[in-house]
Amino acid sequence: MSELGEYLRSRRAQVRPEDAGLVSTGTRRVPGLRREEVAWLAGLSVDYYVRLEQGRERSPSTSVLDALAAALRLDHDGHLHLFRLAGLAPRLESTRTPDRVDPALLRLMAAWPDNPALVYNRAYDVLDSNPLAEALFGGFGAEQNLMLLVFGEPRAREFYVDWQDIAENSVAGFRLNYVADPSDARVQAVLAELLNGSGEFRTLWERHEARGKSLKSKAFRHPSVGVLELTMQTFGVRSAPGQELVVYDAEPATPSADALKLLGSIAATAATQ
Repeated sequence: MSELGEYLRSRRAQVRPEDAGLVSTGTRRVPGLRREEVAWLAGLSVDYYVRLEQGRERSPSTSVLDALAAALRLDHDGHLHLFRLAGLAPRLESTRTPDRVDPALLRLMAAWPDNPALVYNRAYDVLDSNPLAEALFGGFGAEQNLMLLVFGEPRAREFYVDWQDIAENSVAGFRLNYVADPSDARVQAVLAELLNGSGEFRTLWERHEARGKSLKSKAFRHPSVGVLELTMQTFGVRSAPGQELVVYDAEPATPSADALKLLGSIAATAATQ
């Protein structure tokens, strides 16, 4: 089965018949939609759709992919991922993501004393962070890979209050990055380490979820200040394709805002010692 076929199979398993406007009858031997139901919803012959899933048909047209995206209820990221797998959307140019963060961006991050901010690459290696982000992530270290942290560091399950949601969204984002540039050596290395070292990662990877950052907030349990519920914004760094900037913020006048201020004070005190 091709990667395109695996993705189609995994997506139809996630769509309930009633969500697609179908009436479910009889005993269903598969989760989600049957192959013939996807074919009908997309206006394709069953034989053609079966060949797509089995990898015997590898050159679907854009109209076929659009129809499948609608039938499988794919969001924007899923739609783009489908086109990339079929070779009909440009993959990123195979160039190494810069390891160095632009000094101007570092100055901007340093000017946010109340907002943890960090920059990472396609492999989720943290390239740099401001003092408050370093204080937030604490013992994990500033130079760290966020994927390996989530799946390889036992303390991560305590640190991330909603670890399962974090894990699922991290894997989906990592797959989107992987397919965008499969030749990225660092992404390949991190993927190999995760597949060899974490059964939970392998299970999530086999779901073929692919989407960008979908979590709008995260809850952290910090050993010094307790639980912080922070909103997050993610930005692509235009001057360095492959880098992303993440900025966290706390809702004003909340316990999390107070905890973030306390964390900043602790970090500032530690910096003077």
